[in-house]
Amino acid sequence: MRTYLVVIDETEEAGVALRFATRRAAKTGGMVQILAIVEPVEFVAFGGAQATMEEEARQHAEDLVQNAAGSVANETANPPSILVRTGKAIPLIRELLDENLDIAALVLGAAPAAAPGPLVAHFAADAGNLPCPIMIVPGGLDNDALDLVS
Repeated sequence: MRTYLVVIDETEEAGVALRFATRRAAKTGGMVQILAIVEPVEFVAFGGAQATMEEEARQHAEDLVQNAAGSVANETANPPSILVRTGKAIPLIRELLDENLDIAALVLGAAPAAAPGPLVAHFAADAGNLPCPIMIVPGGLDNDALDLVS
């Protein structure tokens, strides 16, 4: 099934990318895969404090994807796939792309001001080596504009 992979975080552009992917999935009979990434916590001398920090970060990521999944489920026939992974973002995303041949596109939102963001910068520069297209959605688009282009 045609799958649109979206990396979700708290940024506005991630929400824009999610809406774009949701609209594309609805129009093509595909599905959305939502990925939240928990960055590894820097080493803390006290193991209990580090474990607490890691658990809080994971819980926050799970809350993000659950909220995102609710908006996708309301607009598509196929329920979204939810992933929460711990590690460095770029290698994790690349691994997912290489392992899952159903991913039709990596959908990322570009920040509306300043630099586009580290994921957009990296994957745009490496687009020729990806196993699927990359869709970069301008983070400043409103819902009406997104509906027109999706």
